[in-house]
Amino acid sequence: MVNFERFVLSNGLRLLFHPDPTTPMATVCITYNTGTKNEDPDKTGFAHLFEHLMFSGSKNAPNFDDIIQNAGGENNAFTNQDMTVYYDIVPLDNLETAIWIEADRMQNLKLTQKSLNRERKVVVEEFKETCVDEPYGDIWHHIGPLLYKDHPYSVPTIGKEISHIENAVLADIESFYRNFYCPSNAIVTVSANISAPEVYKLVEKYFGEIPAGNPRLGKIPEERKQATPRSLTVESKVPTPAIFMIFHSAARKTDEYYHDEVLSDILGEGEASLIYKKLVKEKEIFSEADVYITGTIDPGLFILEGKLNEQISFETAERALWEMLEELKSKPLAEKELLRLQNRIEHNLEFAEVTAFHKAVNLGYYELLGNAAWINEEGTKYHNISVKDLQSRALELFDPNKVSTIYYRSNDAKR
Repeated sequence: MVNFERFVLSNGLRLLFHPDPTTPMATVCITYNTGTKNEDPDKTGFAHLFEHLMFSGSKNAPNFDDIIQNAGGENNAFTNQDMTVYYDIVPLDNLETAIWIEADRMQNLKLTQKSLNRERKVVVEEFKETCVDEPYGDIWHHIGPLLYKDHPYSVPTIGKEISHIENAVLADIESFYRNFYCPSNAIVTVSANISAPEVYKLVEKYFGEIPAGNPRLGKIPEERKQATPRSLTVESKVPTPAIFMIFHSAARKTDEYYHDEVLSDILGEGEASLIYKKLVKEKEIFSEADVYITGTIDPGLFILEGKLNEQISFETAERALWEMLEELKSKPLAEKELLRLQNRIEHNLEFAEVTAFHKAVNLGYYELLGNAAWINEEGTKYHNISVKDLQSRALELFDPNKVSTIYYRSNDAKR
């Protein structure tokens, strides 16, 4: 159980406070309601680029890393398609420093041509290293456009094209900052061994006078239903051919999301999973394989992937995957096996909430979803799933008319 109190400042900033007497450290997490899905289609990768720029210094804090390190702490950030998150972990005595520094860069970030040139170069190199030079690194540049025809999830977090980052100008970045980085578009979460009134006083002191802002989030288009199979063959310098079989999965706030999560565990979680036992060990179709869901706020993706062993054709691999899915659809899971999965999921949920850092990040995430209190309801939602629910969902999800398949073919392979 994660206890917390919720406050809303007059400028719209939401504050979540979790009292934690188990640690001498304090965590400050700030979640901005902006990710790849909020970008201009012709200026993608800006959310990720801006994450880097947020460490370039502000009016009163010219070097964030030095200030946090001198305060005995650490800080970092991450961006995805739905949100951007910054966090600081400091000794309790320096909690005020962390709150002050986050407020200062929300309002007084120093955006200069020099900082843009520096961080733009870093992001371009990251794009090349992770997407161009890394085997299979461009997979999300293929998955996105193939699966999403309407929704901006078609764009990877790193950006659609390197040129979008290379051509970013200071005016674009300043506009992005003014639009999304404001109190009414942010959630501050604090986890520390301190009282709620003390936390509220500190947050009000540093964030309270910042103008609310007027974020233009825009309407996110709903993805149309897929009615026919799609496929794509990619010729690439990969060490071995690979297949990706992908289905549209449920939105994060729906009951079906939890069904999809359990199905992905049955199919791909560890050496006890179906894909490992049947297609890696027994039939030796794949040298390695995985099954997972993207878990995005809007409807996401359910992905099965495998790297083919020598002498295995795409036709053989695809047929084996469908045989595995058809067995899951036709043969109900044993009640005992479902209970084992539910207990493991509950254990993982509890373990994920052990640290103050994870509590702070997750509270901000559930608040962004719509209700921070949902953090305490996850276990119940998984335990309410029945064998019938899973079979019904599998029949709906793994529809041959709704599959998209990507074949990664080695340039020098004869398959």
